Amino acid sequence: MTTTPRNPHSPLFLPKSSFLLFSMASLLSLSLLSFFLFLCLSSAARHQHKPPPTTSPSVIVQNACKATRFPEQCQSSLTKLPPDPTPVQILQSALSVSSENLKTAQSMVKSILDSSVSSINRTTACKVCVEVLRLSDYRIGLANNALPSGRNKDARAWMSAALLYQYDCWSALKYANDTRQVGEAMAFLDSLTRISSNALSMIASYDVTGKDIASWRPPLTERDGFWEGSGSGSGSLAFRGGFPAKVKPDVTVCKDGGNGCYKTVQEAVNAAPDNAGDKKFVIYIKEGVYEETVRVPLEKRNVVFYGDGMGKTVITGSAQADQPGMTTYLSATVAVLGDGFMAKALTIQNTAGPVAHQAVALRSDSDFSVYEECEFVGNQDTLYAHSLRQFYKSCRILGNVDFIFGNSASIFQDCQILVRPRQVKLESGENNAVTAQGRTDPAQTTGFVFMNCLINGTKEYMDLYHSKPQKHKNYLGRPWKEYSRTVFINSFLEELISPTGWLPWGGNFALKTLYYGEYANTGPGSDLSQRVPWSSKVPAEHVSAYSVQNFIQGDAWIPSSLISSLDLS
Repeated sequence: MTTTPRNPHSPLFLPKSSFLLFSMASLLSLSLLSFFLFLCLSSAARHQHKPPPTTSPSVIVQNACKATRFPEQCQSSLTKLPPDPTPVQILQSALSVSSENLKTAQSMVKSILDSSVSSINRTTACKVCVEVLRLSDYRIGLANNALPSGRNKDARAWMSAALLYQYDCWSALKYANDTRQVGEAMAFLDSLTRISSNALSMIASYDVTGKDIASWRPPLTERDGFWEGSGSGSGSLAFRGGFPAKVKPDVTVCKDGGNGCYKTVQEAVNAAPDNAGDKKFVIYIKEGVYEETVRVPLEKRNVVFYGDGMGKTVITGSAQADQPGMTTYLSATVAVLGDGFMAKALTIQNTAGPVAHQAVALRSDSDFSVYEECEFVGNQDTLYAHSLRQFYKSCRILGNVDFIFGNSASIFQDCQILVRPRQVKLESGENNAVTAQGRTDPAQTTGFVFMNCLINGTKEYMDLYHSKPQKHKNYLGRPWKEYSRTVFINSFLEELISPTGWLPWGGNFALKTLYYGEYANTGPGSDLSQRVPWSSKVPAEHVSAYSVQNFIQGDAWIPSSLISSLDLS
């Protein structure tokens, strides 16, 4: 066995005293090195800039979604947000989710339409859906573009309409729900309306409460004691505006079609430029009765109808909802989609008759629309003030059942609202409601406001009424939808208005959520002592919430002139 000789210079073989000195030196070196590293790290830590504290996106989303009616669906849908999103980024993300889901709904409707050749009901419902979903997509886009520039009121109005149009599609399919495809589409649309409702609620809260997301809250209504924009100096009720002072025709319509005239109103509308700027395209419609259906499409903005007077220039039709392939929406004699529409000095009527049920004279979906000295004649559903912001001045509206209806934000100023007979047998009685406002969501900026109007009956109806007043009952309105809102201010209510004032739709539906208000009305039908308990007297300090300025922002788009004339030079 061989052994390795010991190396006397190896530390392993140092004497014990030398080994001890070596170990102490090593420990001292390690301690000094550790202390130096500690000083370096401490210095670096002192000079390092810590990132500012951030709020978790989930916390921000939770706070934002507290402003909605469906917070769980809101939180699950807002998944594509940047770190520390701004309020506008949150709102635009919500609109993007609505828009993406809308495209899926459009695809589902197209599939139903393609497979429904043999079904008139389904085909008709889908055609309505195709149009209203296109309108919804357009309004969502406008709302999205308005938010970064601070046009919050516009964004709310446009998103209110977008939500309405989605609901309209669901409602149309409800009457053609005879296949699995239709049922699935309706279920998807129900989810879509919740998503859009959430987006609208957040936009409303942002507009009302500001940028502090933690302060956002669900939408409130007058029934909660909330009036938006009211208070001293916040909008005079004495607004005086209407048609432009002087307008010059671009084209003319006359019965014989001679001397360069168009023979039909529709031909003149077709001649208007698409997607024009702010310039009005004025169509002078000479005296005569024009039997036709008129459509002003979305692309035809700022179209003006100017007639020779109520009862002189008359556009007339007779379509009604009971006809095959027809709906209330489609039955309108005149239907307007293009924004900025104006009409003056003419009559639009539907002559389907009182036994025909829903038969619309005018359907208006035109934002910033003005109707002055116009007459609308029908029976049930005469005026379909369907969506967006509308102003009616010195107009005359005749009908009987729900003859002013829809889900627009409309103000009627200095108008005559007249009930017509609807009995086949004149001795039989009836219940008539002047209005059926259709707000479906508390965040929608919609409702009907009547200022300085006369609520009465035609001479023929009043003769009938006086023969048996107890049988002929008339009401200011009834709630077509859950958050129906209608207000009468400084108006004259004649004796035909029932002492109870308002009519339920059925049972207790909407009685806890509607808002029906009256303020400073006069006349034999204005006594509030016997009104139904679910109607209200508008507090004086809040009546300015319904001014033209506050309710439809009309001071920004309604011409301020008091007298208008047609320049034929």
